[in-house]
Amino acid sequence: MSANSQSTVPVAIEVKDVDFHYGKSRALKDINLDIHRNEITAFIGPSGCGKSTLLRCFNRMNDLIPDARVVKGEIRIDGVEIHSPEVDGVELRRRIGMVFQKSNPFPRSIFENVAYGLRIQGEKRKAVITEKVEKALRGAALWNEVKDRLHESAFGLSGGQQQRLCIARTMAVEPAIILMDEPCSALDPIATASVEELILDLRSDYTIVIVTHNMQQATRVSDRTAFFYMGEVAEYDFTSKLFSNPSNPKTEQYITGRFG
Repeated sequence: MSANSQSTVPVAIEVKDVDFHYGKSRALKDINLDIHRNEITAFIGPSGCGKSTLLRCFNRMNDLIPDARVVKGEIRIDGVEIHSPEVDGVELRRRIGMVFQKSNPFPRSIFENVAYGLRIQGEKRKAVITEKVEKALRGAALWNEVKDRLHESAFGLSGGQQQRLCIARTMAVEPAIILMDEPCSALDPIATASVEELILDLRSDYTIVIVTHNMQQATRVSDRTAFFYMGEVAEYDFTSKLFSNPSNPKTEQYITGRFG
């Protein structure tokens, strides 16, 4: 996994010797991985190989699943072990944004979708909320499309716009890390291109981890790629290296379409 050792870029997330179980089923096996700050890291691999499981470990969303747990190992974010007693799971999820496979706008106005997280955090100043909503919508490349309809229902937006709205909602609370679980899988090619362009634009301000089944997407947007196979990280390297000259035969078989 040469991408772990060949970089001076600061590490945002450290995964060390992690095993994860759903009940008695071992979903992740001895995962060692460094996610670097202000980079886009892609997780690829066949369905059921552990990509989304590890992604949801980073913000402890798996805590919400009965009998799902990290059995051994450590996950550190900015040097802090996220399972230590002093780390609150709810607070952790506020600092680590999540964008899901299917856009999930709330049944509220466009403005209130973005303002929601700020209000939950206790922000009551109208001017501050207005400023941060506009900043987030601009950051999500959506402002010019919605500025005249902020108080209309978010359900009136197209699929691609709804996904960018969900990204804006995530950005409004100023997380350090954004996790994306197949954010374009339900979108058409034009909407996918706009979301990919946005992801690239966000890299300077955020550390981004994206799970994708679209290998072309991984090559277009990510700096590094981890290939998962049967609950293990079979290979992790700079994206250009992994796709052009993989060191693991399983990686080559997967990216050339021989299984998956």
